[in-house]
Amino acid sequence: MPDVDAKARRDFAEEVVVKLRRAGFQALWAGGCVRDILLGLTPTDYDVATDATPEQAMATLPYRALAIGASFGVVKVRHPRQKGNEVEVATFRSDLAYVDGRRPVGVVYSSPREDAERRDFTINGLFMDPTTGEVIDHVGGRADLENRLLRAIGDPAARFEEDKLRLLRAARFAARFGLTIEPTTWEAVRAMAPQIVVVSPERIAEELRKMLTHRLRARATGLLMDAGLLSAVLPPFGAMDSEAQARAARTLDLLPDAPSFPLAMAALLREAGGPRVADDMARGLRLSNTERERLVWLVRHQGCLIDAERLRASALKRLLASAGIEELLALHHAIALATDADAGHVDYCRRYLARQPDGPIDPPPLLTGNDLIGHGLKPGPHFAAILEKVRDAQLESRVRDRGEALEYVDRELAAGLP
Repeated sequence: MPDVDAKARRDFAEEVVVKLRRAGFQALWAGGCVRDILLGLTPTDYDVATDATPEQAMATLPYRALAIGASFGVVKVRHPRQKGNEVEVATFRSDLAYVDGRRPVGVVYSSPREDAERRDFTINGLFMDPTTGEVIDHVGGRADLENRLLRAIGDPAARFEEDKLRLLRAARFAARFGLTIEPTTWEAVRAMAPQIVVVSPERIAEELRKMLTHRLRARATGLLMDAGLLSAVLPPFGAMDSEAQARAARTLDLLPDAPSFPLAMAALLREAGGPRVADDMARGLRLSNTERERLVWLVRHQGCLIDAERLRASALKRLLASAGIEELLALHHAIALATDADAGHVDYCRRYLARQPDGPIDPPPLLTGNDLIGHGLKPGPHFAAILEKVRDAQLESRVRDRGEALEYVDRELAAGLP
């Protein structure tokens, strides 16, 4: 999302409320933005709840509107000049029956109180009048915030039965805002943890992404482990013994403050069975190809730099020239700290990168297939092996230009290279 000034985002959200009210409708800020304001945080987005229907809201507001969920009473309006400044406008509603543990079959328009009561946790069931700062609390969310409690609205089991993703969201909110999960809510989370698998892989991955890349990921991971949720969503992690799980969690915690999702996942899965298991897990969560490939690469190379000082220059340079090298070094460093091992190999690699004592780590190749053809060689699968040996010789400074490289090829062919 484009960087939009926090004040501009707030001003637009207030403007939406004012315009709806001038047209005769109720309108309030709702949910997470109210929670964040009461916690002294700056909201990253704003939701407006109103008694206007989606059609009435779109007809009333002089902005470009996108009916992202009109059947569920939700539209998104966009600031006319500030790209990325958007507000979701939702009609006060109650949900109809949930039949799959994911979503309701439909909604009916309702009152603010009924709208609050359908939400997941009390801290997310608050409304605010942005023009006066008045907080409208039908579910006890303000008191729970003051007492640092995360409590499901109504019967916790019923709330989680409606949408099983709320099981993961409980851990995320508790970790992110430093809350204690209220005992009855916590009991329901633990009891229902195995049911999280009915949620779509994409939604599970998004919740994991938000938790595992946040600076407070250690607390989130601890809650996920204690509840049995992490083993449910990452079965290879669940198959590890308790000591390996503890090492994985500590490795994750010792990564840089904002690790990428593939790096965080690599920390958790590095002892879970190797690259193939990591690949299967990434495919199961339907990660993008880019994320999947980086995760698998990190797991495959998690131990490759331990003997960096003894590696041939060609092997070391190939690794250090890789696109993911900074993440690999971060993983190596975290593993060393988590296992009370020496991290000298990481320092060595960083010095090598900075100084490149044996010449550039990734110089342009001296030869291509066309050069070999021009040199009189017949094209074939053996070209890859020839070019690989030439590249090794180049990285080890045994050949320095095209002429020396061709001479090297002749010598290798004469010695029996295919």
